[in-house]
Amino acid sequence: MASQQSHSLRKKEGCPTKQKTHLHMENFYNEHDRLLVAVDCIVFGFDEGELRVLMGKRKMDPGRGLWSLYGGFVDENESVDDAAKRVLFGLTGLKDLYMKQVGAFGDVGRDPGNRVVSIAYYSMINVADYDQAQQQEHDVAWVNIEQLPEMFSDHRKMVDKARRMMKEKISHEPIGFNLLPELFTLTQLQKVYEAVNGEEIDKRNFRKRIKEMDFIEKTEHIDKLTSKRGAYLYRFNEKAYNEEPNFKL
Repeated sequence: MASQQSHSLRKKEGCPTKQKTHLHMENFYNEHDRLLVAVDCIVFGFDEGELRVLMGKRKMDPGRGLWSLYGGFVDENESVDDAAKRVLFGLTGLKDLYMKQVGAFGDVGRDPGNRVVSIAYYSMINVADYDQAQQQEHDVAWVNIEQLPEMFSDHRKMVDKARRMMKEKISHEPIGFNLLPELFTLTQLQKVYEAVNGEEIDKRNFRKRIKEMDFIEKTEHIDKLTSKRGAYLYRFNEKAYNEEPNFKL
């Protein structure tokens, strides 16, 4: 009987070691400062031969009136990737967008409103896919990357780093097609690469490399809107590329 009472008493009290460990962990987390985590999204688009960035003017202090990237805070129960996807969908209404993480920006005074660490992401979309109503609703505009205005906090650093990453990746991965419609001319494709790299490309060499790639397919369709003489339209065959992913432009 005494043995049963002793066993029951130990069950009620719980394991002292586990209680101490739990208490120690609580103290460990509680003794550190809390901060906010945000995501900021750099959305690149290509229009009229220009590489552009989607941005708007801040409607709150601090930094009211300054040009800013579109972003939001990370919820407690979501990953930073999921937060970026949520923010991008809220801004564009488009799903399954190309998206890459740029990095963390965490200078102590980067946001005068609070202690905020931001994880930046960049995305690439076809401007024509972006609904005008969405653009008006969020009061954002496409700004030429070569003529960026003064921007809030470290947002210019985010854009500059994202462009460097995109410039490096676009030469050996077929990411540039995200900026184009499904059917495009070779001139349009060349202008995308020139806009991203910020320099002209030799037309003859560019087209020679294109012909070496089986996954950039010539179609029977002719573009008579942007070409006076009419130019053949091409498409990117992702399935063919995945079978033999060898890309260099």
